[in-house]
Amino acid sequence: MKHTNVLLAGATGYLGRYLLEVLTEQQNQVIAIVRNPDKLQNSNENFLEVKQAEVTKPETLRDICKGVHTVISTVGITRQKEGLTYMDVDYGANMNLLKEAKKAGVKHFVYVSAINGEKHRALKIFEAKEKFVDALKSSGLNYTVIRPNGFFSDMKDFLQMAKSGRVYLFGSGHQKFNPIHGEDLARAIVDSLDMDTKELTIGGPDVLSLNDIGELALTALNKPIKISHLPDWTRKLTLWCLRNFTSVKTYGPIEFFLTLMAEDNIAPSYGNQHLKDFYLAQAKNL
Repeated sequence: MKHTNVLLAGATGYLGRYLLEVLTEQQNQVIAIVRNPDKLQNSNENFLEVKQAEVTKPETLRDICKGVHTVISTVGITRQKEGLTYMDVDYGANMNLLKEAKKAGVKHFVYVSAINGEKHRALKIFEAKEKFVDALKSSGLNYTVIRPNGFFSDMKDFLQMAKSGRVYLFGSGHQKFNPIHGEDLARAIVDSLDMDTKELTIGGPDVLSLNDIGELALTALNKPIKISHLPDWTRKLTLWCLRNFTSVKTYGPIEFFLTLMAEDNIAPSYGNQHLKDFYLAQAKNL
């Protein structure tokens, strides 16, 4: 890609760290906005400027986009914490960034949502993300919405379950999707900066069923293959109970997981990192 000035928001997250690596490695000038600068490990000082700011507090972002060509935001929360809701972060914080970007005449705004977000607006996680997508599309800025399939980091839940010696799945376990490694996704995003892509739905190289993923997790831990299939009504009942008897903080991430796990989510394949290898590496630390 052409060297450019990039503002990266969410640089200390799973995807943000890889984006920072790829952007600086390709000699782009990056301004990384972080709440806690100590959390940022990057040796590429020549191409990196770290600014301390909180995206949920607009006063800390004043003029932060001055001289910036491209804004990339991976800002969002999987689990609500510190009293912040999805609307505060996934929508509100990104709106704060968008306002600054418009004010400074930024040329391109890249936002990371998730696969099929437009189809699942009723889910708490997506409600806020897609509200921001709408605002971005009508902002007048050149934009790209990135819609990744599940991250490898989210697939650790299966490994945790496999530790007990058995994996539990809802339904047949034939539901397929192709999760993607953060580094592969970061490279795809940086590659797309030169293209006029409005929406990029993307997954990893291997299309796997839930049964496959359960087997990979058990095999990585040298456990016999034991997978139990729970009837799908138990998934629906779990969702109903969570929505009615727990706070959104508890049910938000589980609702997301249980809904997307009930259907195929296959995205165009990209990258060369495999879940099998990721599990084998993770298993050593468990």
